[in-house]
Amino acid sequence: MTTSPEGAGPDVRSLRAEQVMSRVLVAVTPDESPLMAWELMRRAGVHHLPVVDGRHVLGVLSRERLAASWSGGPYEQSGRRVGTMLGGEPRPRVGPRDTLRRVACVMADAGADAVPVVSERGLVGLITARDVLVAVAGRACAEDRPGGTGDRPGEVITGMFHLQPVVPPRS
Repeated sequence: MTTSPEGAGPDVRSLRAEQVMSRVLVAVTPDESPLMAWELMRRAGVHHLPVVDGRHVLGVLSRERLAASWSGGPYEQSGRRVGTMLGGEPRPRVGPRDTLRRVACVMADAGADAVPVVSERGLVGLITARDVLVAVAGRACAEDRPGGTGDRPGEVITGMFHLQPVVPPRS
């Protein structure tokens, strides 16, 4: 790996998706309700949730898309499913060995601010626009973060959660 001219870290041209992706993920199944997806995002402090069916990534649900589709109250939201919110738009994805430049191109072409990183094993990480900016700024890569390749190479920690709504019964 080469270093940048400023000597601030790895040269951005040599960075790979696996070096900048988040490995600790919160994901949901397509059958989860928007109400629960919102609560998971809030509790985990994330803005994107990969929607997965087994090893298959169906898409990434953003906080913005979730908020834009919100209508009605808790009852209406608990009856809907996030799988229906993914629509027919492109579902961009990248591989762990893809360059950061390719990741940025895929994100720009799709108009996406997050893309899943997928290998033959399935979902292995997620890259957000913030991750790309941090890497370009030379501030961090996976080796510098908890759960990064410096700790346990190749391991992704994905949490699948299901919360039960606490909604009072209708009168």
